Amino acid sequence: MARRRRGLPVNGVVLLDKPQGVSSNHALQRVRRLFQAQKAGHTGTLDPMATGLLPICLGEATKFSAHLLEADKVYRARVELGVITDTGDAEGHVIERRQVPVLDQAGIEAILARFRGGIDQVPPMYSALKHQGRKLYELAREGKHVERAARRISVYDARLTAVDVDAFTLEVHCSKGTYIRTLAEDIGLALGCGAHISALRRLATGPFTAAGMWTLDALEALDGQAAKEAELMAPDVLVAHLPALSLDDEAYRRLSCGQQATLAGHLYEDALPDDGEAIVRLYHATTFAGLGRIVEKAGGAMTVAPKRLLASAAAA
Repeated sequence: MARRRRGLPVNGVVLLDKPQGVSSNHALQRVRRLFQAQKAGHTGTLDPMATGLLPICLGEATKFSAHLLEADKVYRARVELGVITDTGDAEGHVIERRQVPVLDQAGIEAILARFRGGIDQVPPMYSALKHQGRKLYELAREGKHVERAARRISVYDARLTAVDVDAFTLEVHCSKGTYIRTLAEDIGLALGCGAHISALRRLATGPFTAAGMWTLDALEALDGQAAKEAELMAPDVLVAHLPALSLDDEAYRRLSCGQQATLAGHLYEDALPDDGEAIVRLYHATTFAGLGRIVEKAGGAMTVAPKRLLASAAAA
C-alpha cells in the first residue's frame, strides 16, 4: 500500500523575504507548515546571514522550480574593507586585517570595471558544492582545503550605491552560480586591502522582484487556509518565459496518457524557436497542463511529447 502523504495538496509559488539568521531550508519548512502543504521546495539557497527574495514552490509547482535555478539574480551587498574572514562574510573568523587606503568613488569605480562582464571565479570553500560526495563547507569546517576549478560567470552590472571611509554598498546583477562573497573578496584584493560581506540581500531572481515578497510574520497573519492560498501565484509563473501551446481535447488526452500528439498551426499561441527540441508550456481550455517537448515540425503542424505534466493532467 502506498504511503499517504501528510498535508494538503496546495499548489503555487510564494515569494518569501527570508529573514537574517535563518537557513533557506528552515524558512522553507516554516512556509510549508504555514500552508499545510504536502510538498515544498525553493529555487536557490541563500546563506543564513543573507536576507531577501527566496521563491518557495508548493505542491505541483516544485516540478518546475529548476527553471528558476538558471535565472539571473540581483543582490545588494555591504562590502567591509580591511578585514578578511575565512568565510568571506561577517559570520566567519577574522584571518587578516589590512590598512585601508584612501579611496573615493572614482577609485573604486576603476576597480569595479575589471569585474563587469564575463569573469572567472573560484567558488569558495564555504559553499554547498560537493567534492567526492561531501559538501565543501563540511570539509572547510574540518580545516581541509580542496582545489576548486574556476567557473565562468557574468556580472552584467556592479553599481556603487554608497561609499564610506572603509566600506561601500554594491548592487550586483549577475548570472547563476555567482558567489557575491567571492566577488567582494576579489574586489577587496584588487583594492589592496581585502574585504568581506557584512550584509547581503537578494532583490530579484529571474522575473521576480522584491516588490512581491512576503515576510514570515505577514504570512502567519493571514486568517485561515483559504486566505493563504489566495495569495499564491500559479505554478506556470515559473515557466512564463517559455512559448505556450493550446491543446485541443484529443491532444490533451494523448499527452495525458504519455503519448505524442500532433497540433495544427492555428493552435500556436507564441512564436516558437526553430529548435526541434524546444520546451513549451501546454494549456487545455486555458488551464495549465504542464510542459511539452516539440519533437517535430513539418507542414504547418508539430508533434509534441509530454515532458512534465501536472498530476491532474497525467490522471486525465
